[in-house]
Amino acid sequence: MSYFKEDHLAKFAEIGKEAPELAQKFFDYYQNVFAEGELSEREKALIALAVAHTVQCPYCIDAYTRACLEKGSNTAEMTEAVHVATAIKGGSALVHGMQMRDIAAKLSM
Repeated sequence: MSYFKEDHLAKFAEIGKEAPELAQKFFDYYQNVFAEGELSEREKALIALAVAHTVQCPYCIDAYTRACLEKGSNTAEMTEAVHVATAIKGGSALVHGMQMRDIAAKLSM
């Protein structure tokens, strides 16, 4: 059994059923964010795919894998984007090791 249900992605708009005004504001914002701007829609999809892996959202990974392919990215580019996200996530975990070292040094005095 999994919390991830593939059909949830297709039903996402239903999230606004009880709060339609708030949902519409989110969906409008979301649509504007992903529109062509300084970054292309393809570039934004690659960024979203990388972030989706960092926040470990299976729905986002599904959606942005599809979006990347639809916007012309290939598996090699998508894999590289995921590696960039992994490097940032790993680096952020390691740099927090400095906090551990400071606390350990303080307690060892």
